[in-house]
Amino acid sequence: MPYKDAVLTITADNGKEFAYHEQVTQALDAPVYFADPYCSWQHGLNENTNGLLRQYWPKKTDFKLISTNEVDEVVVQLNNRPRKKLNYQTPSGLMKKHMAAIAA
Repeated sequence: MPYKDAVLTITADNGKEFAYHEQVTQALDAPVYFADPYCSWQHGLNENTNGLLRQYWPKKTDFKLISTNEVDEVVVQLNNRPRKKLNYQTPSGLMKKHMAAIAA
């Protein structure tokens, strides 16, 4: 909820993790769009992020064996990693700027 005003839309694949998308839509007042099956280009950011995560954990990793702290560390690393698509700014830096602008 702290990011409610920063979320305009959500684009998702058709995974079961979005089974409650109607509640998310209502809570955030932001529509959820679903990519067509086998159309990875419709959710490029998701695919790019999956590729970045694969640098830490290969496919078929059993996440039951990965600690929450380990996941949190990777999230921090990725959010502080400059991205070409963002003109070499970091996602966390841009989010801080965006949230400050919303609060102003």
